[in-house]
Amino acid sequence: MVTSFQKDKLQVQIYFTRREMGMSAAKDVAEKIRSLLAQQAEVNIIFAAAPSQNEFIEALCAEKDIDWQRINAFHMDEYIGLPDNAPQRFGNFLKERIFDKKTFRTVNYLDGNRQADEECERYTALLLQHPIDVVCMGIGENAHVAFNDPHVARFDDPKLVKVVDLDEKCRMQQVNDGCFSSIDKVPKYALTLTVPALLNGKYLFCMVPAKTKAWAVYHTINDPVSEAIPSTCLRTHENAILYVDIDSVEMLENF
Repeated sequence: MVTSFQKDKLQVQIYFTRREMGMSAAKDVAEKIRSLLAQQAEVNIIFAAAPSQNEFIEALCAEKDIDWQRINAFHMDEYIGLPDNAPQRFGNFLKERIFDKKTFRTVNYLDGNRQADEECERYTALLLQHPIDVVCMGIGENAHVAFNDPHVARFDDPKLVKVVDLDEKCRMQQVNDGCFSSIDKVPKYALTLTVPALLNGKYLFCMVPAKTKAWAVYHTINDPVSEAIPSTCLRTHENAILYVDIDSVEMLENF
């Protein structure tokens, strides 16, 4: 690790490489899971699906002595209208990288091909039945968390799951990440857990590597806490850690 500091309530840890960042985050998450399992029968975890999470997820899967059969898994967003087998679907991303590699108690997929309002209600009920212990997440290039882009993010959102339209910067990120060949292939609508749904998690671990996230990291740390930069909500949480690498903090000074 290069260094660490705190901004408001948010712990920030800076690493030399994204692999080092991912391995350290996985170690911390695994330690928290083991601690929670020692205290309670089940643990409820939300996972993010994005290339920024690859090193973290790989390292978490390699961790030993985790009783995955006592873990209920959720994910935080899903496109509306993609075919069930589309590799860009976030459920499929996580299925391939972790959900099929470990034997979870339950894996709860958001389905973007069901009637949207009914799916929001169904997933909301699941979240209420399984209060979230751990959130493993990232931040988008436009500073979104899940699919709460600045124009739809509400820190006081009355909903836990909702339908949103995606802004152009968010959709372009999916092209930059290599998930879609062009922006016209990226869906315009998605289901997302809201900001309050994420902040309801007891422990938040946020992994944000790469130069493409430098703007978002800078404004997450330096801007006033507001929906204009949705990720600033992390600075209000009692147990949140932001893991970044040298590339994603290139706009910061004196860290």
